[in-house]
Amino acid sequence: MRITLLILGSLFSTCAFAGIYKCTDVTGKTNYQSKPCDQAQKTGQINVKTGGSSDPEQGKQVLKQKEQDDKLRQERLLRKETQLKQEATNESAKNQFLIKNNPEKFSAFSIPPYVSDQLPDVVKNYQNRLPEIERLRRQAAEKALATGLCIRVDSSELHSQSTKKALVFLVSCSSNGKTFYFTEQELVK
Repeated sequence: MRITLLILGSLFSTCAFAGIYKCTDVTGKTNYQSKPCDQAQKTGQINVKTGGSSDPEQGKQVLKQKEQDDKLRQERLLRKETQLKQEATNESAKNQFLIKNNPEKFSAFSIPPYVSDQLPDVVKNYQNRLPEIERLRRQAAEKALATGLCIRVDSSELHSQSTKKALVFLVSCSSNGKTFYFTEQELVK
């Protein structure tokens, strides 16, 4: 009896793992069979365990669509990164123009450009805000000069006390050694 059950069990398990194919001809007639469909018929395979069917062509289309979506996403990211670098470069150029035209108020290296490939550690945390950081560095330097307590700006940098909610800028004045700390909220007002 055990041998009979063993033989029947192995036969049943072999049948259970045999493939079932859903074949659809050009007229739309569907046929189910245990062997793969003819080349002229649309093929789908039935999973006997789950009851679901798979269409190899549909799987290829889904994979192709996913690849296209990934490629578009990468292109968008690259465009956004390029635009961000360009905006940061434009803000840096404004900083250098201000320094060049006001040598009595700014030392030559008071607002050195942050180069996106060589960012200081404190700036790397906020590199997606680089154009804004460059603009705020300029505004912090100008605000320090506007106090009347700073005669010449020696440096204007993003400070390590910055957080995602509030960037902090340190401005050092060479004339009297005075330093100023400004948050981005103070500069935006």
